[in-house]
Amino acid sequence: MNNGTNLNLKMIAENCGLFSNTEAGVVIDNINKLSEKYSSKDLVDIYNYMLIHAKQPEVIMQLIRCVDEYRDPSSLEYLVDILLLRNTSSLDEETKEKYNNVRVMCARAIANQKNTDVVSSLLYCLNNKDEHYRVRLACADALGRIGDRYAVAPLVEVINDEDEKSVYLKESAVSALGLLGDSRAVDPLVSILETKQGIMDKFTFLKERAIEALTKMGFCDNERVFRALKNSLSDESIQVRVNAIEALMDSDHPRAFETIKKCLENDPDIEVKKNAMIALYNMSDRSILDEVINSPNYPDSLKVEAVSILEEYENDNVEDEE
Repeated sequence: MNNGTNLNLKMIAENCGLFSNTEAGVVIDNINKLSEKYSSKDLVDIYNYMLIHAKQPEVIMQLIRCVDEYRDPSSLEYLVDILLLRNTSSLDEETKEKYNNVRVMCARAIANQKNTDVVSSLLYCLNNKDEHYRVRLACADALGRIGDRYAVAPLVEVINDEDEKSVYLKESAVSALGLLGDSRAVDPLVSILETKQGIMDKFTFLKERAIEALTKMGFCDNERVFRALKNSLSDESIQVRVNAIEALMDSDHPRAFETIKKCLENDPDIEVKKNAMIALYNMSDRSILDEVINSPNYPDSLKVEAVSILEEYENDNVEDEE
C-alpha cells in the first residue's frame, strides 16, 4: 500500500509480532497499545497495512474493530479484500472456515461506511450459493443498511428463489428490503404473507419478518397489503397474528380499527386478544378498556389486563396534574 507518511509500517507491524509466531492475544495487546503513541491518521495507516498482512483470524477481527472505530474511506478496499478472501489463496480449508466470523464482522464494518461502491462485492457474496450462509446473511444485512436501491432487485430474487434452501437468508433479505423501503418489494413481501404454511414450518418466521418490513416501509395503507395483513389475523401462528395487529395499528387504513376489533372479539388466544386490546387503546381512548371490563363476552384474564392499563392511565394523569 502507498504510505504517505514517514512511518515505517513494516517495523511497527514487526514490533507488534504480526510476522512472527507470537500468540494472537499478545499481538492484539500490542495493537491496542498503538493508540497511546500515534495520531488517528497514523493509526488508520497502520491498521490498513496490518489488515493486508495479518493471518491470524483473531488478530484480523481486532483490526477490523479498530478501523471500524474510525471508518476512514481508505480502509474500505482492504475490508473488501478480506470479505472476498482475495489474500487467502494459500490457506487451507480449515483456516478459511475460521475466517467466516472474520468476514461476518467485515461485512458489518463495510456497511457502517455507507459507501455504495461496495454493493457489487456484497451482492457477489450474497448470490454465491456455495458461500457460507452466515456470510451471506451478513451481506444481506449490509445491503439494507447501506441503503442503495440497486440492491432491491437481487434481494427480491433471493426471496423468490424456490431453489434457495436457506430460510434464514430469505429472512435477512426481507429485513434488508424493509430498510431499503422501495415499493418494488411490496408485491414479493405480500406474496410471502399469502403463502399457506403450517405453524411448525420455518416459513412462519419469514412471514413475521415480511410484516415487520412492510411496517418499516410504510406501505400498510396499500389495499393489497391491508388485505394480506387482515388475512394474517387468521394465520396459525400466534406471533404472525400479533405482528399483523401491530402493523395495522401503525397504519392509517380506515378499516384498521374495526379489523383489529374483530380480532379482539373472535381470536381464541388470550395473548392475541391482549395485543388487540392494547392496539385499539393506542388507536383511540380508554373506552375500549371500559368495554372489556364491563362486557361478559371477554375472559377474566383480559379484564385484569384492562384494569391494569386503566390504573396506569389514571396514575399518569394524576402525575401530569401535579
